[in-house]
Amino acid sequence: MRTENDLSGEKESLNFIEEIIEADLREGRHSVIQTRFPPEPNGYLHIGHAKSICLNFGLAEKYNGKCNLRFDDTNPTAEEQEYVDSIIDDIRWLGFEPDQILFTSDYFQQLYDWSLQLIRDGKAYVDFSTPEEIAKSKGTPTVPGTPTKYRDTAPEENLAIFERMKNGEFPDGHCVLRAKIDLASPNMHMRDPYLYRIKHAHHHRTGDTWCVYPMYDWAHGQSDSIEHITHSICTLEFVPHRELYDWLITQLGIFPSKQYEFARLNLNYTVMSKRKLLQLVREGNVRGWDDPRMPTIRGLRRRGYTPESLREFARRVGVAKRDNIIDVSLLEFCIREDLNKRALRRFAVLNPLKVVITNYPDGKVEWLETENNPEDPDAGTRQLPFSRELYIEQDDFMENPPPKYFRLSPGGMVRLKSAFIIQCTDVVKDAGGSIKEIHCTYVPESRSGQDTSGLKVKGVIHWLSAAHARDAEVRLYDRLFTVEDPAAEEDFKQVINADSLEVISQAKIEPALTETSEGERYQFTRLGYFVVDPEATAEKTVFNRTVTLRDTWAKEMKKQS
Repeated sequence: MRTENDLSGEKESLNFIEEIIEADLREGRHSVIQTRFPPEPNGYLHIGHAKSICLNFGLAEKYNGKCNLRFDDTNPTAEEQEYVDSIIDDIRWLGFEPDQILFTSDYFQQLYDWSLQLIRDGKAYVDFSTPEEIAKSKGTPTVPGTPTKYRDTAPEENLAIFERMKNGEFPDGHCVLRAKIDLASPNMHMRDPYLYRIKHAHHHRTGDTWCVYPMYDWAHGQSDSIEHITHSICTLEFVPHRELYDWLITQLGIFPSKQYEFARLNLNYTVMSKRKLLQLVREGNVRGWDDPRMPTIRGLRRRGYTPESLREFARRVGVAKRDNIIDVSLLEFCIREDLNKRALRRFAVLNPLKVVITNYPDGKVEWLETENNPEDPDAGTRQLPFSRELYIEQDDFMENPPPKYFRLSPGGMVRLKSAFIIQCTDVVKDAGGSIKEIHCTYVPESRSGQDTSGLKVKGVIHWLSAAHARDAEVRLYDRLFTVEDPAAEEDFKQVINADSLEVISQAKIEPALTETSEGERYQFTRLGYFVVDPEATAEKTVFNRTVTLRDTWAKEMKKQS
């Protein structure tokens, strides 16, 4: 499994598709390359699609070529304009602009005309056999198929029947158009595959014009040829389809687009199947396609991922010829690296514990300077209010600390970031024995940047002035599954991580964080990276955790095992 440690220092080199392209350009087979990204508008794109988008559009950019967005809209019962719009938006969000936005339905008439050519040439026929009969007649990988009684129907009769299919004279599934190739081929895809099926369904673009729709294997290569796609890049499951892709182009004598295959993205602790993702949504295991735990681009956007981080992730994963599993920690590494440079720092306390500084004047407020981003000198500084009563994280205080605990404890000293050194003098508990608040004293001479106290402390913690802190809802997202390969489980829903979402309804934030807009990203000092959720309003501030500051998951899994 590849992780960020394996990849962070890799030397840039050509992948095998780039080597093919450079050879094609060098040897004059093409003067300009043309690629395409061909999604089905039947759902939302996920991170696997993001990798393919980065590959196809990235190759066009690198070699001064062009990349089309072509929607494979050949199944009207599953397609919606909503998906078309979301796909276009996701591609543009990733930073790419298609040379053309096209649809396979743009070519329905041309595909139909070409199918007539195949029929006239004796290369296609209408088959009225049932799906079960056709499947049986194809044989097995080691046993040749046998022709159905319709295979030798005369071309003139096939033309007439296919015309009736197009005119809507037969019900759904009554018959299909098949290519006439080789029933003894070792490649099962060459044993007279389907070209057209009947579907009396309203199409989101062509309406009720058509009731016969092309199969993917028929529409794919011919659409590529129409657009003069030079390098048609698919995932490895389409390797067996390549022979049919080439055969159909050859029979028609059209532009010879070429198909090349690469390994699809497999990410651990994740499912990529559209069917499984749809099941998660429909059964309420997540809050929708844009739930920040989903691997959809919409979910990643809502979680706070940036286009730059996803493009960098795709670059680091690279283009392989064999399937492998990528560690999700690499994806998290990429967003940490990106946000570390750009995200403004802010103070937030998720689980507040009140601190009373007993020797600080009651009613006094002073403003202390702290940096907005130490990684960006141009980010400047901001002023934070400091007062007698503060909030700190509950985890930053322990009544009975273990050795080498450098945060606050009875009698212990710690520095408040950008403020003063304090020492715990008393612990106040309620009737049930729970800690209600702690009392401390501060060292006036220890102000950050002006420290003359001579004291040395190892711990530094963040804080908020209680009087100035504002409330916020903070949603802590983690991995949706508890096992590395949930798709391999008998029921993948049984390994959903029950702790994948924790909602903190009364977190405390500094005042500046109430004046934010949807999608703005911040680092909460010492806690992680967070983004303003679309549900945030002027009355209610809502943040989603994008990622922790460090990869704590691997450590936790090791502890549990």
